[in-house]
Amino acid sequence: MITKSNAVTRDADLLKKIPSMVSLTITTLDEKTAKLLEPNAPPPAERLKAAGILIAKGIPTSVRIDPIIPFVNDDPEEMIKMLANIGVKHITSSTYKIKPDNWRRFSLAMPKTAEKLKLLYFEKGEKRSGYTFLPRELRLKLMKNVRQKTEENGMKFGVCREGLSQLNTAPCDGSWLLSSGQG
Repeated sequence: MITKSNAVTRDADLLKKIPSMVSLTITTLDEKTAKLLEPNAPPPAERLKAAGILIAKGIPTSVRIDPIIPFVNDDPEEMIKMLANIGVKHITSSTYKIKPDNWRRFSLAMPKTAEKLKLLYFEKGEKRSGYTFLPRELRLKLMKNVRQKTEENGMKFGVCREGLSQLNTAPCDGSWLLSSGQG
């Protein structure tokens, strides 16, 4: 189950009875930024608490630090340390990929940052499968940083949909947690 909602904790007893895992998305720890990026999602503090509750109940839980956006949340070191401290064993990450609809919303929510991102995406970026990606070298740098911080904190790392699977220390979706029995 992939979710941004802390409400997943209410189903913890059910999740314990069936083969399942939860992957919680936490884009940033900054409440104001989170509200701009994900206006209808629970605050990051509530999602962190939910991850801790799920882990304490023995439910395999990974966290998606996703998407990584330059100038916004491109150094998640503090979050990675917090996640390690509550017992998260796996981090999945990827970068922001632009489609016209999400770019419009992002540009309205964070106009100054959008202006800085235009060069990276629209002049230097790559078009793939209907999305505009950051330049490959920048994606590689950002994902290497998340992987390094993740490994330094004793967790596994996976990157999906970036063409950078060589960085994975475990399957990108955290599914290894199902068979390992680790929460």
